[in-house]
Amino acid sequence: MKKFLGQSLMIMMAWVSAQGHAHSGPPVPTPVGLDEIAVAFEWDFEATEITSERISDQLYVLFGAGGNIAVSVGAQGVLVVDDQFPALADKIRAAIKDLGGNQVDFAVNTHWHFDHADGNQFLGPDGAWIVAQANSRAKMTEDQVINLVSIAYDQKAYPLVALPVMTFEDQMQFHFNGQVIDLMHFGAAHTTGDTAVIFRGDNAVHLGDVYNNSGYPFIDAGNGGSIDGIIAFCEATLAQINLDTVVVPGHGPLSNYQGLANYIAMLKDIRSQMMVLINAGASLDTILKAGITKAYDDVQGDPVRLLNRAYFSLTHKVVDR
Repeated sequence: MKKFLGQSLMIMMAWVSAQGHAHSGPPVPTPVGLDEIAVAFEWDFEATEITSERISDQLYVLFGAGGNIAVSVGAQGVLVVDDQFPALADKIRAAIKDLGGNQVDFAVNTHWHFDHADGNQFLGPDGAWIVAQANSRAKMTEDQVINLVSIAYDQKAYPLVALPVMTFEDQMQFHFNGQVIDLMHFGAAHTTGDTAVIFRGDNAVHLGDVYNNSGYPFIDAGNGGSIDGIIAFCEATLAQINLDTVVVPGHGPLSNYQGLANYIAMLKDIRSQMMVLINAGASLDTILKAGITKAYDDVQGDPVRLLNRAYFSLTHKVVDR
């Protein structure tokens, strides 16, 4: 009996060791500041031009450095979704003025990442009421590290004036500029505090980085994001919109219902292939070499960051506090 128990224990220890090796998480790069990140992502704030694209008579999207900004301009004022960087403050203000708006009244953060929310640091002092999902505000109150795989960002806690003054758990509704604007949270996805902002009258939705239309998505798996969550969040959003809805991604050009549906199908396919390998005990290195994204790479680009963070999210349960 003792011999049997001893053999069983050795087998179990060997299995645990093998699992730990196969599913070990890659090291986090030493976190750096915004200057280093800007170089890595080829952002030149001084040279950046803010351009706009019209969605409807009162809804526009601004493109610059960082996340796309939706702008609602109407009789009641200006509401923006995401706000890029303080270094672009004057350019963003000028672009909004060109659209017929003045001071920003409300700023909605789709999530807490710096390239979408650092602009809070000029909009808050300008008098904007900042709104976010409760988990995002909580993340903004403390220093955070965002593991971007090839580099990591040291995001510092925001000052009080740049923090959201209004938060919600699952849903919040605006009645602004003559229409209903729904803020909806469908669980952890890109982060644990993502918001889909649905402009019902303009038939448009801003999804932040839950939907990336400039390449493969980044999953902040180290802070509770997951590929399963992104798929579920996108599917829940798809159920809220229709075939004619304009979809504003966190990055990249405007899209539509079919574009979002194709994105979901791609992520499901990649996840399915990855799970076959994970269940067979594959390491991250094996998955990176398996070619499971080859059908999409010509359009989406380098898959390393997606595969790394998706693998981590499927093999490590991260409880985000």
